Amino acid sequence: MSDEIDPAEFEAVLLARRHELSALREQSEGARAVVTLDQQSVGRLSRMDALQGQAMAQEQDRRRESELARVDAALHRIETGDFGYCISCDEPIAEKRLRLDPAVPTCVDCAGGAG
Repeated sequence: MSDEIDPAEFEAVLLARRHELSALREQSEGARAVVTLDQQSVGRLSRMDALQGQAMAQEQDRRRESELARVDAALHRIETGDFGYCISCDEPIAEKRLRLDPAVPTCVDCAGGAG
């Protein structure tokens, strides 16, 4: 890892991202809720729209959960002193790559399947 990389700087970015993802998850809780299929009050197309909206919200939530897991793993690597090193080959991850995505766990070679 480059001497220029300050894990505390990346930790702050990762913690902010974690907070943002958690807030978005809370905001979308209602959209992920079970859709009530009351035939009397909602027409067929409205029910389909509601179900589609629910499915999209659930998929967004799955993606947020995945991103939260990546962020938590990166924070753990900071705690253990492994941040900035590829989890596959243990070589340093390029600083530019970390700046683009501080949660990235692998170097470019390993991400491309070369490792």
